[in-house]
Amino acid sequence: MKNVLITVLALLVVNTLTAQDDLPSGQVDVVKSFEARLAEANRIDVSPVLPPLDTVNRRLEYNVISKEVPVEYLPPRIRPLAFRTEQPATIYNGFAKFGLGLPRAFYGEISYDITKEETFDFGINLRRHTANNTNNVENQRFSNNRLELDGTYYFPQGFAVNGSVGYTTDGVYYYGYNDVNEELDTTLYSFDDLQVRQRFNILDFGFGIFNGERTQADFNYSARADIYAMTDEYAARENAFKLDLSATKWFDERHPLVVQLITDFSTFRDTAKQNLNNFFLKPSYTYHANAFNVKVGANIASSDDEFFFFPDIEANANIIPGVVTAFAGINGDLTKNNMRSLLEYNPFLRTRFRLSNSNWTDFYGGVKGNAYGVTYQGKISYRRVEDLALFQMNDPLAVEGIYRFGVLYDTASITAFNLTVSVPILDMIDLTGSFQQQVFSLDNEEKPWHLPSTTLSAGAAYTALEDKLRVRADLFVENGVPYRTPEGVADNLNGLLDLSFGAEYQVVEQFGLWVQLNNVLNNRRQRWFRYPILGLNVLVGASARF
Repeated sequence: MKNVLITVLALLVVNTLTAQDDLPSGQVDVVKSFEARLAEANRIDVSPVLPPLDTVNRRLEYNVISKEVPVEYLPPRIRPLAFRTEQPATIYNGFAKFGLGLPRAFYGEISYDITKEETFDFGINLRRHTANNTNNVENQRFSNNRLELDGTYYFPQGFAVNGSVGYTTDGVYYYGYNDVNEELDTTLYSFDDLQVRQRFNILDFGFGIFNGERTQADFNYSARADIYAMTDEYAARENAFKLDLSATKWFDERHPLVVQLITDFSTFRDTAKQNLNNFFLKPSYTYHANAFNVKVGANIASSDDEFFFFPDIEANANIIPGVVTAFAGINGDLTKNNMRSLLEYNPFLRTRFRLSNSNWTDFYGGVKGNAYGVTYQGKISYRRVEDLALFQMNDPLAVEGIYRFGVLYDTASITAFNLTVSVPILDMIDLTGSFQQQVFSLDNEEKPWHLPSTTLSAGAAYTALEDKLRVRADLFVENGVPYRTPEGVADNLNGLLDLSFGAEYQVVEQFGLWVQLNNVLNNRRQRWFRYPILGLNVLVGASARF
């Protein structure tokens, strides 16, 4: 069968080749030119797609065999780089300042502090200031003396103890009778200095313990006890004891939680005995954020078996960071009106008065900040005060011409506006100023006797000659305080306009000269009825550091 097929195919090939001889020879006519064209294709848009992420967690383990390779090298030679450094300022332990003035005046101050020891510091300060204008106004004079010792020892265990002792003696003279003589154009009253002298003596003791170093738990603690005994020349005396315990826990190094416990006892004796004992519990927490901080606390007080609750809340918010900060709050407290506090405010008091607490609550708000180098604060407040201390002169006929004041209490509402500004001009001049306006509304009394309503102060300091020369000017303005005349009529005393200048020149590093001119305008304002202030007075002296 295979052979038959091969034979058939061979015959067919022979026939085909033979048939080619019948084709015509010559040229070939092309009927139509061939033109190749592709059909139009449809465009297909293909958007690329990322492959899916591999979210499978794989844990790889590596076994690394540690091996120490010894390396030998020569130690480097360290050479100090020499450069010029500023000489550190010399620290002096001692300071002394003395001066004489007109009218007859003396000012002296000397202090010595040991602060170079790491575990101990100690300081002593002695100050005396006297003035005597008897040649112009009989017995217009005063004397102030103060001796202070203070020391602190830091233990290796992280806590420290502090102790202090002080002695103060102030001489006050009741020269108010001169105003009566001038008013009547007579010499009705005249006294020897001992007849109108009042001397207050105060002995202070203090002891405290606190953490001298930062604790690991960011916990600060302190405990302090203060005692004083005060006497005058009219058999009045006052003893006081105050214990202050405080603990602060810091959270995240900026949020403090504070708990404070205070006991404050006072005993006053003249012809009778009076006690004024106060207790306080003051917890608070302050939260500090980047743009604001908030303090939430309370003041829980007790006095004479009566309890008081005062909120202690304040919020600050940065309106424009570093430029404008708004604040608002509410707080309150009990303020003691005892022998020491009242005489510090009015030294011409008759030491026969009733001790009392001023119970007050204050609502306030304002803005503060720094703009173009000007530091400012504006504040508006409303305060409600129970037992606000007012001052009224006693009947002079009952004390034979020795004019002194008594204390009376009233409930008042006080609306106040305060503004403080500090303006540096260049690098040598600083300007400061403050203004306060108060509006009193009393429940019983007609006026806030002997309490000022408007106070303005301004100061300018100039430094030159590489800080060797310092010059200062100060202006004090205050309204005439209201008082009740001997006839019982409300009136106002003359206002205060006090311009003062001071200058200090450091001749050498250890020695300097200074001068102080007070009340250049010779203002004779009566801050207290019948008692004009000291007119123009000058002090000139020298200072030394050792």
